[in-house]
Order: sequence, then structure tokens, then C-alpha cells
Amino acid sequence: MGQFVCQKNLPVIFHQKLKAGFLCFSLFLDPRLKDYLLMGSPVSMSAILLAYLFFALYAGPKFMANRKPFQLKEAMIIYNLSLVGLSAYIVYEFFMSGWATGYTWRCDPCDYSNSPQGLRMTRVAWLFLFSKFIELMDTVFFVLRKKHGQITFLHIFHHSFMPWTWWWGVSYAPGGMGSFHAMINSCVHVIMYFYYGLSAAGPRFQKFLWWKKYMTAIQLIQFVLVSLHVTQWYFMESCDYQVPLFIHLIWMYGTFFFVLFSNFWYQAYVKGKRLPKNTEQRTQNGTANGSSAVANGSSVSNGHGVHENGLSNGKKHHENGSTLNGKMKKS
Repeated sequence: MGQFVCQKNLPVIFHQKLKAGFLCFSLFLDPRLKDYLLMGSPVSMSAILLAYLFFALYAGPKFMANRKPFQLKEAMIIYNLSLVGLSAYIVYEFFMSGWATGYTWRCDPCDYSNSPQGLRMTRVAWLFLFSKFIELMDTVFFVLRKKHGQITFLHIFHHSFMPWTWWWGVSYAPGGMGSFHAMINSCVHVIMYFYYGLSAAGPRFQKFLWWKKYMTAIQLIQFVLVSLHVTQWYFMESCDYQVPLFIHLIWMYGTFFFVLFSNFWYQAYVKGKRLPKNTEQRTQNGTANGSSAVANGSSVSNGHGVHENGLSNGKKHHENGSTLNGKMKKS
């Protein structure tokens, strides 16, 4: 129980409090999580993320250097639609474990008890974290399909930084007002991975992707909601949320990506500029490289990548069909 009390009373993550000859940060783990995968210590999850970085930045591209891109259409469809189902389940569990069953949507402290509600929130917070490790497959698909242009700094930063920070978040505060952004992010992922699944299915489904441009708007709404929600904390006379540090981090995270995506929206839809021109390589489906048929359907990777808008070299490349050898071919 001393382990739990130490964790509960921490005002910041690395507050050093001696207990039985150990620093408090070595005893932080919520005991309710001790049997969950990857939660024994930060070593396992950090090793996975380091291996991910090594593969994405060095080993993967080197392995594919003299190989043709893999055709992973079926695998991508299954992967993306599976994440639609998982994300929808996570949203439901967040609602049922607090957000629709007692939370005020303002200052909601973390429930550290062993009550059914507290345990349910702990479980879905871990499940959200685990889904971030599953989503590392986004980058694996990019590498194996030789879409190296999609592996941007932003893509790598998001896929490595978010699981790492959320591991600490789940360990210290699995629930409460700090879990709002996870619930909203999962809502967005239901839409996003559904889009990816349709796009991965090929040109026949392009006519159903007319709403591609609105994916960026959905991202912007996400960041606005997240930032506004945590901003409340700064104007409250008192709030007993146990780890205020997470409020500051979430606010910075939401604001940073709102600015980033706002700039993209302005450049893409107001000024009419697109991403840098790519050489006109033709893929097996007859679409230009850099089109909407990229890994996971677009380069909005987990909501924080750079969203290509189905335009290659600044021009639309298919309209219920696909561009092939400069001519319009009906599907």
C-alpha cells in the first residue's frame, strides 16, 4: 500500500521521496496495473520504442533498399478495419467508466480505488496505451511499401513520443480529466482508420473518399477540444486532480499540433499549395506516387502526420477512376 500512497501523493513525476531506502519514482507503479502487459517497468516499453526507431530510420530502409515494394493491400485492410473496431471499443469504455457515468467534464480527479468503475477506467487507459504500440505498424507499412517520404520527423515523433508519455500517464493517473484527450483521440481514430481502410481497398473506393479534405478539419477540432478542456484547470480556484504536470503537457501537446495543422490547412486549402512535387511514378493501381493510396490510406498517421489530399503535383489524379499514362481510365 505504501507504493500506492507514494504514487498518489506525487505532485510531479520525479519528486524524490525516500521510502525504505528507495527513491519514490522507483515505486510509482499503480498496483492495479502490476499484471498488465508492459507495465512492470519502463524498460520493456522503452526497448520496444528504441527498436521501432532503429527499424524505421535505419534497418527497415536498408532492408528494402534493393527490394521491390511489398503489396500489402489485404493486410492493410484488415489492420485498419481492426483498429476501427478497437478504437470504437476504447471510446465506449471511456464513456462507461467515467465520462458518461459520473464525470463532470471539468475537474475530474483520478479514481485510485478498487471499485468496479475505478478498475474499468484503469483497464481502458491501459488499452489505449497498448493501442499506441499496435499503431507502430503504420510505419512498418510505410517502410515495406517504400513510402519513405511519409516517414517524416512528425510521424516518428508522434509514434514514439506518445506511447512513451502515455506509459507514464497510465502509471501515475489512469483516468480523471487527464484521460479526456485519449477518449477524443480514439473517436478521431474511428473515423481516420475507416478512411484508411477504404483507401487501402483501391481505386474502386475512391469515389467514397470525397471527404478526405475534412480529415484535417477533424484533427483541428480534436486539438481545440483537448486544449479547451485542460485550459479550464488554469481558471479553477481549486482542483484536486492529482498530477497537474499532465495538464501542462496535454495543453502544450494540443496547442502545438493545432498550430501545426492550422498552418497545413492554410497552405493546402487557402493558398492552394500542396506537398512538394514527387516524381511521377506509377503504382500498381495506376495512381501517382504521393496520392491518396498511401500507406494506411493517407499520410495522416494517427492523426498527427501530414495529410496528403489526393493530389499529385497539385492536380487531381482521379475522379471515379485513376490516372494511367496521362489518361483518365474508368474503374
